[in-house]
Amino acid sequence: MAYTILRKRKLHLSPKLLLPLSNRLRSLSSELVPEEDNRRQNPHTTTDVPTYLPDKTILPCNLPREDVRDAFISLTAASLADLPPASVIDTASLRRKSQILHRYPSLNVQENFRGNVQTRLRKLNEGVVQATLLALAGLKRLSMTENVTSILSIDDMLPAVAQGAIGIACRSDDDKMAEYIASLNHEETRLAVVCERAFLQTLDGSCRTPIAGYACRNEDGNCLFRGLVASPDGTRVLETSRVGPYAVEDMIEMGVQ
Repeated sequence: MAYTILRKRKLHLSPKLLLPLSNRLRSLSSELVPEEDNRRQNPHTTTDVPTYLPDKTILPCNLPREDVRDAFISLTAASLADLPPASVIDTASLRRKSQILHRYPSLNVQENFRGNVQTRLRKLNEGVVQATLLALAGLKRLSMTENVTSILSIDDMLPAVAQGAIGIACRSDDDKMAEYIASLNHEETRLAVVCERAFLQTLDGSCRTPIAGYACRNEDGNCLFRGLVASPDGTRVLETSRVGPYAVEDMIEMGVQ
């Protein structure tokens, strides 16, 4: 297993973590579409955006992508491989749970642990759980990487669709806002997200489904897409990979194949 070891230390609980790691999508249709609402755009972590957008809503922009990997946090172990059997791992993600159990079936992965980052780290400090996994992108944005014990490689933990990518949605009839948003768009990220979301939509998945997908530009400048779907208990894991031109139509095709 390939891990990047950062450090082990007492977990730091910052007051800034009173908010959730990512702001959950709050009815884009009601916030963007009503005529009396002055809101014309809505930035959001794209992982939480449904594959089918509300009517009259588009997602034309993605900001440059953060690190897509997952962070392992523990006070007692340097990595998942170092955890003793029956160790309790905290995660609210079926994607993480299925991939962990596929490699380490002796671990006790609990998917019912929820709460903001502060709550999750407090459970570690109190000994309720022995480890937790969080998106590294969120920890970086909160300046909380000092809590990270190690970083899981893409090979060990394929990320969620659109992980690390912030998207900006707007009304489909708002040409002025769409033009402004276009100046903020990072096209390489947007195309990768389009490919990944096409894969998720084809499988009729959501952020609560054990599905993973990641598209990136390889050394040859082409798109390398990797996808995964698993049973919640990790006993079955199906993986696929495809390579093709880094262009929107080709990348959508790679996602839906």
